[in-house]
Amino acid sequence: MTHPPQSAPDPLASGRLIKVGFEDTANAQRWLGFGELEDVDVHRLLEGLSVSASPDAALQLTVRLLEVAPELAERINAGPEESETMFRLLGASEALGEFLVRRPEHLDLLAEPPAAEPEEIPAAEFRTALLTAVGADPAARTPVAGSTGEDAHAALRVAYRRELTRIAIRDVGALYPSDHMPAVGRQLADLAAAALEAALAVSRAEAATTWAPELVDRVRLAVVGMGKCGARELNYISDVDVVHVMGVDGDDGNGPGAAEATNIATALAAGTARAIMARASEPPLWEVDANLRPEGKDGPLVRTLDSHVRYYERWAESWEFQALLKARPIAGDPALGAAYQDAIRPFVWRSSAREGFVESVQAMRRRVTDNIRPADAERQIKLGPGGLRDVEFTVQLLQLVHGRADERVRTQATTDSLTALSECGYIGRKDAEQFNAHYRWLRLLEHRIQLFRLRRTHLMPRAERELTVIARSLRGAADTARPSADGLLDEWRKVKRSVRGMHERIFYRPLLAALAHLPETGTQLSAESVRDRLAALGYRDPKAAVRHIESLTRGVSRRAEILRTLLPVLLSWLADGVDADAGLLGFRRLSESLGTTPWFLRMLRDSNAAAERLCQILSSSRYVTDLLENSPEATAWLGNDDDLCPVPFETLWTEIRSQMARHPDPGEAVRMIRLIRRREELRVALADTSGLLEVDQVVAALSDIDRACILGALHVAEREVYHRSGRLADVLVVAMGRQGGREIGYGSDADVMYVYAPVGDADPAAAREQASVLLQRMVQLLKAPCTPPIVAERVLEIDNDLRPEGKQGPMVRSVESYAEYYARWAQTWEFQALTRALPIAGSDEVAEAFLRVVDPRRYPQEFSEQQLLEIRRMKARVENERMPRGADPSRHLKLGRGGLSDVEWLVQTLQLQHAHRVEGMRTTGTLAALRAAEEAGLVAAEDAAALAAAWRLATAVRNGNVLRTGRSSDALPGKRADLEAVARWCGYPHGGAGTLEEDYLRTTRKARAVFERLFYGQ
Repeated sequence: MTHPPQSAPDPLASGRLIKVGFEDTANAQRWLGFGELEDVDVHRLLEGLSVSASPDAALQLTVRLLEVAPELAERINAGPEESETMFRLLGASEALGEFLVRRPEHLDLLAEPPAAEPEEIPAAEFRTALLTAVGADPAARTPVAGSTGEDAHAALRVAYRRELTRIAIRDVGALYPSDHMPAVGRQLADLAAAALEAALAVSRAEAATTWAPELVDRVRLAVVGMGKCGARELNYISDVDVVHVMGVDGDDGNGPGAAEATNIATALAAGTARAIMARASEPPLWEVDANLRPEGKDGPLVRTLDSHVRYYERWAESWEFQALLKARPIAGDPALGAAYQDAIRPFVWRSSAREGFVESVQAMRRRVTDNIRPADAERQIKLGPGGLRDVEFTVQLLQLVHGRADERVRTQATTDSLTALSECGYIGRKDAEQFNAHYRWLRLLEHRIQLFRLRRTHLMPRAERELTVIARSLRGAADTARPSADGLLDEWRKVKRSVRGMHERIFYRPLLAALAHLPETGTQLSAESVRDRLAALGYRDPKAAVRHIESLTRGVSRRAEILRTLLPVLLSWLADGVDADAGLLGFRRLSESLGTTPWFLRMLRDSNAAAERLCQILSSSRYVTDLLENSPEATAWLGNDDDLCPVPFETLWTEIRSQMARHPDPGEAVRMIRLIRRREELRVALADTSGLLEVDQVVAALSDIDRACILGALHVAEREVYHRSGRLADVLVVAMGRQGGREIGYGSDADVMYVYAPVGDADPAAAREQASVLLQRMVQLLKAPCTPPIVAERVLEIDNDLRPEGKQGPMVRSVESYAEYYARWAQTWEFQALTRALPIAGSDEVAEAFLRVVDPRRYPQEFSEQQLLEIRRMKARVENERMPRGADPSRHLKLGRGGLSDVEWLVQTLQLQHAHRVEGMRTTGTLAALRAAEEAGLVAAEDAAALAAAWRLATAVRNGNVLRTGRSSDALPGKRADLEAVARWCGYPHGGAGTLEEDYLRTTRKARAVFERLFYGQ
């Protein structure tokens, strides 16, 4: 290449260059000065370059091509009629321009004029060209191999790129590229199939140098295309997914044995991929990906047809049948390929009736989303929201649902499938046309981005210059507009927004039209089709779902009209939950309770976050659903995170005192207190299920709620009893156990002890009698049925069994009685229980006196080896005697290995041993005491972390059990649906049930090891 002259071109040319479309006019002026352009009419050159998507790239490639083929100057000088094909190609594909520079013998392709409606290149032409290139006979059923090794690989790739250039020339020269896009995908898939056919011919020739040729000839191999190649909608550059099927000709005893045949077939499959991908003088084409085969990477590369069938009959997961929807024989033995397709088709169309089908489809969707790097999420054309995969996934799911009974929709290419689904009445015509157009536009966008450098990418470029090139490349031959980067991005966002709503429009609106008797042009779903679609979306009782939907959308009221608009997206969110049926039933009841309440319909309409939260909760939490049905007004909190913040204890207590002042009757006052408790438990549950609270915050908030309720009930009882007999005794309620540690869960009992002290000169016996009556009245107020009744209330149970002497001892004792008991009769485990003792209601003076008695006992200056031995023995007894019969110790949240009991007993033992000198350990909270022990060097940081992690996870699962079922349970759920719901409440993503189970077992195993080492000294 000659060097450009040193003098700069006429600067007046800059304005002209900008009009042509150059981005870097200074660099363009440099290239226009190269010697290769001496015989070129610059005006004709610039006229031709004006049709290029990238005049900058096209100019540089033109100069380089003129260096190796000077005769191209005549084509340029003849004007755009002769040069348009060249400039359109060079401006749209730098990579194919490089190919022509590297292989100028193929410049004859540039003689093809652009066509308004380009003819498709027949697949047979690709097959003939590529097989001929590698020296094989295109007419043979099994190609006769010619050349081998690197020369054959290079010849194959050169021939492939020549045909690829033919496709690209017709593509970029089309009058309407978006309409031509399906044809481009078909031709690219046919070309890939021809490449695999030629590569297999090369592989056979190579295998014949290792095995006897007659043995190699006996081994049949069919290459089955999957994914986009199987559906004939391939990209310019993409992995080609394949599955290999082997067979052996004849059974006369002269062929290879089973093991040898498998070795030969494996070598043929590996050699085919090598011819496509191995290094050679011509770069590789694309990756041949066989990971969709049975057992994936771990499975054999080739299998017999019978082996494939056995796998799909016994072992395949539902998502694998969805993948097989695109399967098509593309190379190798055609009869074997056809037999494979006939054998697996029935599995595909029966898959929607399989157990777990819905879960597998949802898991497939999540895998797609999980593959997106966060940094690329907004640039993803294929996998992102509103991208290609949204269209493909929805179409495939509809095919699997309705194709089971309707063979007309058993198509493969997405555009063909949309047309078939529309013609058969499963998608409205307008929706089908709109989304077909969006899909073609997105595919065209993907094609143009890949074509420029022939790189496998699905990301929108960031640089404005690259975006401008892509925008120009989307133009048809008749389009004279000057597209910009901003215009491209605006169009892309518009398409994404429309596609994002496709799932709801296509799945639910025809369904609603059928049930609500609304006009829906082009869609007439039968009752059976409606039920099939609901079942495929996760509704286990489609008939009941139909009744609920009809009830919600029936009539001409404003409420029904709004719900008909909103239900498509709401039904989708409900279907994403654990129990779509329960969610829909709960939504119906809630909607009926709220009626035409304006704020409810407005929240559903205007707040996507609140509506989605509500659907997730209703479909996954029986506990919250029950509460919401009886306090429907609380739904409004979901629209504002501030409303979901737990109310501080002081604020609660202020409200309770206000209610007591307004309601002098004890029954009415306590009813209001209990309503407040139910309301605040619901607030915490809504915040918890919305992911706004950590487990530490949940248990603390629930503890504060119960404390305020107990305190309120005690004041009501005092007001009643003191009014009747005067004040003879001051009382104190001491929380114990998890309430004392401020660590209770939903619906936990309140473990307490009672203390009293005579007032003034009151008779001690009379004072004790009054204290007993007072506390019994408090418990009665908390438990007795209210008038009117409080629906869905989880009554606060008061448990006084941890008092001295247990059930056999007096209900309430004086401070002196406690002092005498702990000094004379108490056992070590009772001192351990006192580490959780926390005064929560009653007299401050009695509380101070009581703490003076118990602090020396729970934080003793000396803790003997004998006492430690007693604690260890007691823990062993608890594990052996209190574990429910048949319970799995590895899954029991409280008493199981590494569960709550292990962590709490260890921490409490450390408090008995060291709290007298470590002030921070003088606390009733497990995690606070553990942190103090770590800071004091009593527990290593990694051990403390292991214990805290196990405690938090077990507590979260315990709470999740109640949220899911409304009942307390101390076991890690065994049912998959329950485990999935609990996993979501514990912060795991959709499909996190298995991960939660693994995490729990691993976390508690680690905690148990720490416990045994520190507690037992093992």
